[in-house]
Amino acid sequence: MGLKALSLGLLCVLFASHFYTPMPDNIEESWKIMALDVIAKTCTFMAMCFENMGIMRYEEFISMIFRLDYTQPLSDEYITVTDTTFADIPVRLYLPKRKSETRRRAVIYFHGGGFCFGSCKQKSFDFLNRWTANTLDAVVVGVDYRLAPQHHFPAQLEDGLAAVKFFLLEKVLTKYGVDPTRICISGDSSGGNLATAVTQQMQNDAGIKHKIKIQALLYPGLQITDSYSPSHRENEHGIVLTRDVAIKLVSLYFTKDEALPQAMRRNQHMPLESRHLFKFVNWSVLLPEKYRKDYVYTEPILGGLSYSLPALTDARALPLLANDSQLQNLPLTYILTCQHDLLRDDGLMYVTRLRNVGVQVAHDHIEDGIHGALSYMTSPFYLHLGLRIRDMYVSWLDKNL
Repeated sequence: MGLKALSLGLLCVLFASHFYTPMPDNIEESWKIMALDVIAKTCTFMAMCFENMGIMRYEEFISMIFRLDYTQPLSDEYITVTDTTFADIPVRLYLPKRKSETRRRAVIYFHGGGFCFGSCKQKSFDFLNRWTANTLDAVVVGVDYRLAPQHHFPAQLEDGLAAVKFFLLEKVLTKYGVDPTRICISGDSSGGNLATAVTQQMQNDAGIKHKIKIQALLYPGLQITDSYSPSHRENEHGIVLTRDVAIKLVSLYFTKDEALPQAMRRNQHMPLESRHLFKFVNWSVLLPEKYRKDYVYTEPILGGLSYSLPALTDARALPLLANDSQLQNLPLTYILTCQHDLLRDDGLMYVTRLRNVGVQVAHDHIEDGIHGALSYMTSPFYLHLGLRIRDMYVSWLDKNL
């Protein structure tokens, strides 16, 4: 029995060490984050094993785990919570119960999950949206857009646009008592990508009467044009989100063809006709010097993918590719970035580009931040970091919406 226990213990140590990522010195609750990182990477390893054995696809296994975290629409003494549809798009609606003599503010939230996973029904996002509604006395809408790879781009964007346009109808705003001049679109990670793209589309559509007052983007992923920026290099084996996982997920957003992620890993996936777009994501110009460090900029190699994939040059899919004229009409923007995050440079470059065209931007950079921190705000996996980001986000909304 003793030998078996020892063997099992050694196996566990070897298994954990395989997924161990050294924690930066400034990380708060480092042991808890280390445990979460090992769990995330173990799930990824198991998912890849199952896929290689032909049992189930990677995304099917991870989605199964995510669904265990879904919640029912439970109202409380302050907020009425209901699952409904806006233009046939599933949404979760949070309505404050207290009486209001004036029309309320509203927040439309797009959840993260790499375009492939998750829901506004997840415990963490339900908690965040409920907190936002109660703290701001605001109407909050969580959008349950379709997921890849069952639905590739532009399905997610189309769902987001349809839900937002429906919500902005006069009869709907009146029904929920919403002030049309005080509406925010926000999102985190891939949801930040969708929030960015939807806001760009809404603000540049002359046919839309009610415009968005502010947008809030939390560690958003905005480009894959250059998959070898400094934050990609620094966080190749990063906490929770690694470069391989990010490339796999964004590839599934576009196609199931394995040639795309293979080309992305080499940074050779952009088509020959895309060179003019590199100025929009040139980190050697757009990143502040402290983040460029001593890295040497090398332009991605063109034409490494044997077929054309129009989404790779579409600003609706990769909003950092939008030209300056599309950015000029954007509203007051809040961007939060995290130091230890593969997607850090996307948000930093967007801050620069927006400011360069005169858009007002509030930027918070979390020096001890990691990707996906908002997913860890509820037991048993809550982090003080997640709660801190929640408070910064909601506080900014309260002052500006």
